[in-house]
Amino acid sequence: MILDLHNHSIKSDDGRAKVENYCQWIRKRELPIDGFALTEHRLFDDEADYRKLEDEFGVAILKGSEVETDYGHVLVFGVNEDLLAAFDFSRVDLPLSLVLESAQRCGAVAVPCHPGRTRVGLCAHIEEHGPVDGVKIIETLNGGSREREDQQAMELAQCYDYGGIGGSDAHIVSHVGRCATRFANEIRNEQDLVGALRSGDFEAVSWK
Repeated sequence: MILDLHNHSIKSDDGRAKVENYCQWIRKRELPIDGFALTEHRLFDDEADYRKLEDEFGVAILKGSEVETDYGHVLVFGVNEDLLAAFDFSRVDLPLSLVLESAQRCGAVAVPCHPGRTRVGLCAHIEEHGPVDGVKIIETLNGGSREREDQQAMELAQCYDYGGIGGSDAHIVSHVGRCATRFANEIRNEQDLVGALRSGDFEAVSWK
């Protein structure tokens, strides 16, 4: 099963795509993905219900978040009430160690994204401040990153034995499906996604 794990809808402050339009684009272009995750900036959308769209278009639509830490941006999957109470998603200066520890304790997974990107990526922060315990997975393929940035991310993953996921980081409809993550088993919901990520049985893929 292939899921694009990093996308933003109009619920993000810089998102320009409606979720329905992502679904229509995937069908129209016959993109080779089985679903996608919405990772809105600094918030978790616990109100939207996309089950009708999932049924209509035959795609899985999962929800996560992208939070901002002192080591750059981080995707969070498996968000639940415990995690929402653990830290303020709207902060732009969250300690990465707090996000990692909270995710682990609350049954979620935290994944630093676009690590090679200037200022908001993990690579530069590790170079300056050293690695952070608890990082197990990073986004090695990002649809919005330049080739050198993805290369830096893959080198970082190899250096520290991190797992690597892929996501498009789409903010507009035509950018969905540029990068994704292939899983060995079916992912039906966010809990399945957390289990699959924790198992380590996945790989990043790209169509950039």
